[in-house]
Amino acid sequence: MTQKQAIQLFEQRKVRTVWDDEAERWYFSVVDVIGALTDSTNPQAYWRKLKQRLIEEGNETVTNCHALKLPAADGKMRLTDVADSEQLFRLIQSIPSPKAEPFKQWMAQVAADRLDQMQDPELSIGQAMTDYKRLGYSDNWINQRLKSMEVRKELTDEWQRRGIEGQQYATLTDIITMEWAGRTTKAYKQYKGLKKENLRDNMTNVELALNTLAEASVTEISRQQRPKGFQQNAKVAKSGGSVAKAARRQLEAQLGRSVISPVNAKQVLAGKDAPQLEKAGKEQE
Repeated sequence: MTQKQAIQLFEQRKVRTVWDDEAERWYFSVVDVIGALTDSTNPQAYWRKLKQRLIEEGNETVTNCHALKLPAADGKMRLTDVADSEQLFRLIQSIPSPKAEPFKQWMAQVAADRLDQMQDPELSIGQAMTDYKRLGYSDNWINQRLKSMEVRKELTDEWQRRGIEGQQYATLTDIITMEWAGRTTKAYKQYKGLKKENLRDNMTNVELALNTLAEASVTEISRQQRPKGFQQNAKVAKSGGSVAKAARRQLEAQLGRSVISPVNAKQVLAGKDAPQLEKAGKEQE
């Protein structure tokens, strides 16, 4: 199964999802759905009790549910019970909630939107822009973030052509980040006070620009050198990261300060009408 993970929002509640390209269907985190429907303080416990009751009743929906690795609250990938739309429709019948019908309509819309986006990729970009606007990001930041997504996709496609797989993607990303920012991805997130949040969604404009430069450089060097195996790709990753490191050092020499900022999006977006991550980064220096 070719998977694409995404965070969907239902009434401002996050629902972890996975898109299966081959089956052309969404899988939804059952615990997240229960949390959205019941507002339970412990949706995991709610699901355990509900699952036990349904199993005792011989409900086939539960036995057909399976688990996929999704990012947990601590940032680690953990096996999580998931269900497709059809299974969820049946499960929702067992969950007394006034949100049941709105949630079903939301699920149907999520599925329809994804199928539309497969036919017209520009819709995916438009949806991402809408989501970031809803969260309060500025137009300038959003445009840069969307460009960074395009560059990242080109890089991962290049890595795939070079035989990179599994955990190697994360390791190569760490090499790039360490080279230009002087921190691993984990250390960078800790510096910004992040846990499960996406690091790029919490970068300033300058940080995003440097990270994008690093990843674009790795892609171009890889296309020229055509590395084979992990070790050769690691050397290319370091080379591409060094391009952004040189740019960072030159900029910092002009500014007289570091451009690596401890600011995160939550700090910036809270209560601000026109949030600017870049401005906030300067205020934190």
